Amino acid sequence: MRGKLIVIAGTNASGKSGLGVELALRYQGEIVSADSRQVFRGLDLGSGKITPDEMRGVPHHLIDVCDPGDFFSMADFQRLAYAAIDGILARGRVPFLVGGTGLYVDAVADGYELSDKTPDLALRAHLETYETPALYAMLQERLPGTDIDPKNRNRVMRALERLAANDYHPGKRRPRYETLKLGVTWDRETLKKRIDERLEKRLQAGMADEVSALMAQGTSTEFLMKLGLEYRYLTRYLLGEIGYDQMVLELGNAIKKFAKRQMTWFRREENLQWLDMTGDPVAQASVLIDAFLRS
Repeated sequence: MRGKLIVIAGTNASGKSGLGVELALRYQGEIVSADSRQVFRGLDLGSGKITPDEMRGVPHHLIDVCDPGDFFSMADFQRLAYAAIDGILARGRVPFLVGGTGLYVDAVADGYELSDKTPDLALRAHLETYETPALYAMLQERLPGTDIDPKNRNRVMRALERLAANDYHPGKRRPRYETLKLGVTWDRETLKKRIDERLEKRLQAGMADEVSALMAQGTSTEFLMKLGLEYRYLTRYLLGEIGYDQMVLELGNAIKKFAKRQMTWFRREENLQWLDMTGDPVAQASVLIDAFLRS
């Protein structure tokens, strides 16, 4: 019999982390973070990482597991997430997978069959010399009809690497857990307002200082730029490429566009049950979770 996993997925600034804590407290659960940037130590304000106070004593996993600049793949995430979830189940507790990185969520919830082969660093260095459109053209030549986002440089490069290693097997899935998927978001205008308020709060809390400190500690600007969103725009600002007001404006717009892409990703999931955040999402989720855990 497969163990049971509860997923709480949603956009930036949707309130999924707080909801995850509330539900974990109610169901004696532990949380596995599904965020591609929160795995890195020191990426706190910029990644929207939950604070110890906000955790309210709920154990959180897959936060701060590697150093900035380290190679960390979706396969690494899946392997560590499986180990964390299996440990939670073994302790008789309820695992919650909470986050907004759609690929990470699906890799675990849907059981993607991924490779654990180490990357070919020489090939990666060679691919880094090409602009993203050129890389995508190479991928299309090797893999006509690919559904990989042409603007997602990391995914395009990883697909090229796996093709070169004869290790590309898209579409294979073997779910490891029985899963309940809950979706969290707001209407468009409310979400935009929440994004702006959250961005302003993090800037006032010292998000620029965080990026400056990372750079001073030796984190490469190349790595920070690849992280996208907050780290890309703050790095550009700190390098003097754009002014502060322009940075805030462009970053806010970029986060909103990213949230829209997140929604596009999650809305294609037929089994995702959306919660009404304007009502009582804890009560709504509890009805669904009670039935799920009893089944």
